[in-house]
Amino acid sequence: MVDPEVLERIAARRAELDSLEEQLVKQLDQVRAERDELAVAEQVLARMSEQIAGERAAVAPASAQVGGRAVLLVPHRGDSVDYAALPGDYRRILAIVRAAGGPVQVRAVGEELGLQVEVRGKLEPLRAKLVKLADRGWLHKRGDGKFTARL
Repeated sequence: MVDPEVLERIAARRAELDSLEEQLVKQLDQVRAERDELAVAEQVLARMSEQIAGERAAVAPASAQVGGRAVLLVPHRGDSVDYAALPGDYRRILAIVRAAGGPVQVRAVGEELGLQVEVRGKLEPLRAKLVKLADRGWLHKRGDGKFTARL
């Protein structure tokens, strides 16, 4: 015959294991739920990152490599391209021309920017920027060499 004390110990151990099993099942359910939440969070984060990257790409000026150096490009003006897509110095130039309210000479833009307009070499890089803005549709270059803002 089996010793009743051994049967009692077996029953007690079985009760401990049943209790432990319940706790582990609860813990496993919690772990699985949290894992599912993390998977959803990763998907949302990936989607938001793609959206933010797309928005930044639409606003940020395009760059290219020339001679191993990054060079900012002035985008063509279009329906989807915003004023903010221009590099800062080009935005300032465009703002000056727009504020002039009419045709403006390179010298006047240079004065507004605080350049030494008496030195021709200081105006030529500015003229190149104005021409680039005109070539890309941001400004209009008139036959007399003056620039106006496009509406």
